[in-house]
Amino acid sequence: MNTIFRKSMLSVAGLAFAGGVFAGPIAAHAATPAVDAKPVAVAVPSAAPKPQGEQSHISLNDEQSANVKAIIAATKKAGLPERAAVISIATSLQESKLENLGHLGDKNDHDSLGLFQQRPSSGWGTPEQITDPAYSTTAFLKGLKQVDGWQDMPLTDAAQTVQVSAYPDAYAQWEQQATDLVGQYWNS
Repeated sequence: MNTIFRKSMLSVAGLAFAGGVFAGPIAAHAATPAVDAKPVAVAVPSAAPKPQGEQSHISLNDEQSANVKAIIAATKKAGLPERAAVISIATSLQESKLENLGHLGDKNDHDSLGLFQQRPSSGWGTPEQITDPAYSTTAFLKGLKQVDGWQDMPLTDAAQTVQVSAYPDAYAQWEQQATDLVGQYWNS
């Protein structure tokens, strides 16, 4: 029965195809005048996940924009895709608002420094290294690459696995701005 059904369906499909091939072009030429057709652009949905939750946004100054470009350059140098830059920028937006922070005295979280608020005492590098945007981004990306499936997980989960923050869900609010910044600077 399965074979009979399959042959019947193939026959119907074949007739429909043949009818379209023979009748379609003839009918089209007979019924409509010639038109100068131009190609149409088709939007292809992005493979990147949609941002989670309410989104935050800040205006960037020249220093912050330069740090975005440094993060993107380090991501490209590491041979990683745009998604890694989005995660890195969103993480830096949360940790430092893309400012290369030195020691903040009593306002400092332990000995956290730089764009990603990495800690020398936790093995991220020396204070001089951590406050170098290229170095700190490369260190963050090294941690990110060690997270199984980071490419497909929610941004906040990937960032939290690397950063181990007291506020694990806070990274999500920066995903849209980070995505926009990568879109703006990735090919520049």
